Amino acid sequence: MTIAIDTTVLVAAMVSSETHHQACSRLMDRGGVGLYAHGLSEAFSTLTGGRMLFRMKAGEFVELIEEDYVPALTILTLTPTEMLRGMRECEARGVRGAAIFDFHHLAAARKAKATRLYTLNVTHFRAFHRAGDPEIIHP
Repeated sequence: MTIAIDTTVLVAAMVSSETHHQACSRLMDRGGVGLYAHGLSEAFSTLTGGRMLFRMKAGEFVELIEEDYVPALTILTLTPTEMLRGMRECEARGVRGAAIFDFHHLAAARKAKATRLYTLNVTHFRAFHRAGDPEIIHP
């Protein structure tokens, strides 16, 4: 695995009406793409919570993600110690509030030695990106 994605890329790959669906689907088709485990919960929240123009049923989400997406993903994790270590960096990097979720995607990608992290929210990640972190790229 040399690349990782955040939840925005996963959701766009899953939803054919999303503007960046094709580019995100091509990334997923590569296989071996890393995703921080929390991204599965974020995708569930986005697709079943009604923030889109539709609301997916929970069972439909689980079936779709389990059959079509999880097999193509390398699920990345952080231990509690690694999460806390990352939180210690937050003040110096300007990470506050809900930005911790994006920051943990970056930390998990860095831990997995990903060279690139793909996201539709490039500005969010570049705000706290530092030398040695994976390159932040829009699909």
